[in-house]
Amino acid sequence: MSLDAVLADIRACRACEGELPHAPRPVVWVAPTTRLLICGQAPGRRVHESGLPFDDASGERLRDWLGVDRETFYGHPAIGVAAMAFCFPGTNPKGGDYPPPPRCAALWRPRLIGVLPKMELTLLVGSYAQRWALGERAGASMTDTVAAWRDHLPAYVPTPHPSWRNTAWLRRNPWFEDEVVPYLRARVSDMLAA
Repeated sequence: MSLDAVLADIRACRACEGELPHAPRPVVWVAPTTRLLICGQAPGRRVHESGLPFDDASGERLRDWLGVDRETFYGHPAIGVAAMAFCFPGTNPKGGDYPPPPRCAALWRPRLIGVLPKMELTLLVGSYAQRWALGERAGASMTDTVAAWRDHLPAYVPTPHPSWRNTAWLRRNPWFEDEVVPYLRARVSDMLAA
């Protein structure tokens, strides 16, 4: 099956219709030339409205970690975004987003990854993506998994979510910005230059 066919099927997916507080709007951003796949948990409300992945403050922090500007992030064909779930799962009573429904990853990730032959690196943004991709190799916590980031090279780099909610985590774990971010910037720069 071709990438175009898989993307058409994803965009037409209504598997969660009736379970979401809104109509499904799958958001996925990949090309046949995707070399870096960014895998977060699910689109947030703003991304649901715009249709652009990481079109929010989290995206600004993520682009900073990668060393790319907005134009490069959305315009370079080597960068792709495919979260664990493609639709905004809604907001829980405490104001955060609900977790991604596991059904989405089971339905789509193997098919999508199977038609991205140039993919070299997957950024595992947050614990949902880390547990799905790494299975038993994921640590007991997101911090443990990210701290062991070198163990997952060259195929994966686990990161925290770039949300403002993780600002305190970043302060407590300065090694992430001292060690992981420079590696990411260098690796992404190489991928975009090739």
